[in-house]
Amino acid sequence: MPQEFKLPDVGEGVAEGELVEWLVEPGDTVEEDQAVAKVETDKALVDVPSPYNGTVKELLVEAGEMVPVGDVIMVYNVEGTDDLEDTSSGAAEREAEAAAEREPESAAEGGEAAAEDAATAEGGETAEVSTPEGRVFAPPSARKLARELGVDIAAVEGTGPSGRVTDADVRAHAEDDEPDAGGEPAEPATAEGGESGDATAGGGQQAVQTTQSPQGVEPAGRETTLAAPATRKLADEKDVDIDDVPTDETRDGEAFVTPEAVTEYAQATQEAQAADTEAMAAGETTGAEDQRETREPYKGVRKTIGDAMANSKYTAPHVTHHDEVDVTELVETRQRLKGEAEERGIRLTYMPFVMKAVVAALKEYPQVNVSLDEENEEVVKKHYYNVGVATATDAGLMVPVVDQADRKGLLQLSSEMNEKVQKARDRTISVDEMRGGTFTITNIGGIGGEYATPIINHPESAILALGEIKKKPRVVEGEDGEDEIVPRHVLTLSLTFDHRIIDGADGARFTNEVKKYLQNPELLLLE
Repeated sequence: MPQEFKLPDVGEGVAEGELVEWLVEPGDTVEEDQAVAKVETDKALVDVPSPYNGTVKELLVEAGEMVPVGDVIMVYNVEGTDDLEDTSSGAAEREAEAAAEREPESAAEGGEAAAEDAATAEGGETAEVSTPEGRVFAPPSARKLARELGVDIAAVEGTGPSGRVTDADVRAHAEDDEPDAGGEPAEPATAEGGESGDATAGGGQQAVQTTQSPQGVEPAGRETTLAAPATRKLADEKDVDIDDVPTDETRDGEAFVTPEAVTEYAQATQEAQAADTEAMAAGETTGAEDQRETREPYKGVRKTIGDAMANSKYTAPHVTHHDEVDVTELVETRQRLKGEAEERGIRLTYMPFVMKAVVAALKEYPQVNVSLDEENEEVVKKHYYNVGVATATDAGLMVPVVDQADRKGLLQLSSEMNEKVQKARDRTISVDEMRGGTFTITNIGGIGGEYATPIINHPESAILALGEIKKKPRVVEGEDGEDEIVPRHVLTLSLTFDHRIIDGADGARFTNEVKKYLQNPELLLLE
């Protein structure tokens, strides 16, 4: 028997994710824990593992679609079942379950359509609900609706993009297949839960509400409608089908449409068409000569980053302290150690030196290694040192965290940092590897920057931006004791801190301590 696979909870607090890429196709044999899809949440890009050994029967979601956690995304033939079993058996059983849930309602209606549904659910004619092996492009909501209405999803003609089957397509197909009982409106597809033979009183209003979309532009699709001649004339002038206009009003048990309803529906339809036209224009090739602008969804990791930045900026009053430090000796030290590190397979940058200097300064000035618990109105002093390194990726800024940086040497810091930074750029880093930071360092100098006003990685309370190391003229004491101007390697520092819990003097003293270790890198050997 086919087995449905629902999108699992891929991260703490994640309610939905975008299915970025399928890693399997129908007919593929997969093993338990094998990655079958890549899903991007608002936190990271994660692999979704298979819970079964079996064969992929059907993929129910297209790449690029947002999927709520718990929605069915694919169907398996699990190990121990016939991999060539026709999908119709699974569809028939699902329809049987749906029909069983509707049994009391069907008995009350007593119509021919209910009898046909019951016959199908009992294993009678299954041709109408069988699903071919070819893939059907339809979202989970349309598939669920098809099962509820007893519609073969494969038989529905899709009107959405690339032939995609929409909810409206399913409803229209269900109405077309309903038996015509003396010209009465088809009931099962619209009056869910209404009394048999009363499509408006107690059921008619629900019929309209069921077919009306949230935007009010989905056609109601009635067979008969009451309206004044002037209203019908207005509908003709606005090129509106009077039977498509949603309404809650009734006259003698029939849907009644007013001129106001016609005008509102026509306006909503025009706005929807204009939005569709704008969306199509936004999706044109970027290189087109008449293309003035393009748009893309603000979602996923990018939106999460933006929300976090806004929350930090509007929550904590930011103050930035700027300074310069002569790092000529640091440049020479790193150059001497670089070859030794490469022999051990490690690329040694300046960042591990800065991390060690920051940890030493945090120990000297613990009031910077804090966070503010606003809910409990407490200042939380951290006695551990987890240093985050801001990393530019295709999806935006991510901050891998090196835990317990105070307990690691330069080469270990360098190795772990390089590994996590690469994982962030490859979008393979886990959420846990970006949590728990107490202080963040960002390197703007890698792209030529000098000074910055970085935004705090909330709920931390400080962030240090490193500028580009440049040669600048500096006044130093010569061998003869006289001052002389010589070229020196200079690094710029920009410390942003939360002024609610860190005073300006503390920020300046902390920066001076960092400078001390960067000016004299041999002091790091003592840490």
